[in-house]
Amino acid sequence: MADPARLLGALEARDLSVAAAESLTGGLVCAALVDVPGASRTVRGGVVSYAYAVKTDLLGVPADLLAKRGAVSEEVAHLMALGVRRVCSADVGLATTGVAGPDPADGRRVGTVWIAVALGPQVTTRRLMLPGDRAAVRAGAAREVIALAHAVVSATPTGPGPAGPRPTGPGRSSADPRRAPSRSAPPGPPAG
Repeated sequence: MADPARLLGALEARDLSVAAAESLTGGLVCAALVDVPGASRTVRGGVVSYAYAVKTDLLGVPADLLAKRGAVSEEVAHLMALGVRRVCSADVGLATTGVAGPDPADGRRVGTVWIAVALGPQVTTRRLMLPGDRAAVRAGAAREVIALAHAVVSATPTGPGPAGPRPTGPGRSSADPRRAPSRSAPPGPPAG
C-alpha cells in the first residue's frame, strides 16, 4: 500500500483534513489512514457509498448520471470526492469507484477503476486498469488513491489551508483536530 503516514504527514504540514468516499474499496482507504497513529489530527471520516442511493442521497451524485453512465466513470468519481469533502467538512476529498469482480459491471471490465482527489477548486481524476482478483483490485485502488492524494497534497504549498487561517474559539485552538473546517457551505438563512 502507498504509505498512508506520508499522506497524513503532508496533510498535517499544510493544516489540511481529509475524508474518503469509497465504493469498491468499501472502507479500505479509511482503514489504512486510521491505522496510522495520530490520524485523528487529519482524518475527518468517510462514506462507504456502495449503493447508488448513498451516492445520490448523501454524496450528491445525480441519479440521472448514474442511470446514464453507471457508477464507474470519471464524473462519478469527481462528484464523490466533492461530496465527501462537503459531507465530512474536509479540505481534501478522496473517491474510489470501479469494478472489483469477479464479473463485469456497468459495461466495464473487471479491474476498471476511477479515483479522484478534490483539493481547493481542483479535482484530479485518474483511470486505472488493475490486474488480479477482487482483493487485488480493491487493494490496488486504495493504494493508488492514497498515492495520488499524496502527490496532489505535496504539490500544495505549506501554510494555512486553502481558505486561509482557521478560526479559533473557546476550547478550539488552531491545533485542535476537532476544529471547524476551513470552508463551509454557502450561507443560508439566519438561525433563530
